[in-house]
Amino acid sequence: MNIITNFEKIKQEIKNNLPQRDVKVIAVSKTFSLEHVMPLVNYGHKHFGENKVQEAEKKWKDLKKTINNLSLHMIGRLQSNKAKKAVEIFDYIHSLDSEKLANELSKRQKEKHKNLGYFIQINLGSEEQKGGLEINDLKNFYDYCVKDLNLSILGLMAIPPNDKNPDKHFKRISELNKQFNFQQLSIGMSNDYLQAIKYGASHVRVGSAIFGSRN
Repeated sequence: MNIITNFEKIKQEIKNNLPQRDVKVIAVSKTFSLEHVMPLVNYGHKHFGENKVQEAEKKWKDLKKTINNLSLHMIGRLQSNKAKKAVEIFDYIHSLDSEKLANELSKRQKEKHKNLGYFIQINLGSEEQKGGLEINDLKNFYDYCVKDLNLSILGLMAIPPNDKNPDKHFKRISELNKQFNFQQLSIGMSNDYLQAIKYGASHVRVGSAIFGSRN
């Protein structure tokens, strides 16, 4: 399996389907060793995704000091007690979904003099096992994050319910994203990134299609 070949194939498919727009491919490196991921780092790719703070810190902390513009995206659920470490290591948080977490991230950002980019996670299927806000709570939460905390909200993020056809969920989140005039949208994974870009994805989170299957 060649990681670079896989990565270039994905980029080419996106370009073929959407020649006029720049879509960021977040290479989801969670659970893969740094050794496994390094070919893509050395190839010059800059955007990587992790879903655990401790794993991300262990893997990327030293590397980020030596490689310019390496951007780390937190794509998993984030507990507010991990906010301090998250702000230290990550550049983007894709799973902002509560006032408690927003407050803690805002506080830690100020301490570190660092501004992260945020995506508000929406729970499209009201699934208990998934993080994310209910759609009805979005307006108040967005206002609070922007007006009270001055967080940089880039757009929405969602993981659709396990459904053979994610299109209806992508359509819904895309419409919601437009209602708020967000310029960025984080949807789509290894199995559905081409569908996601049809609905305006600016960031797709692709792991196994690049790095192979996880153990």
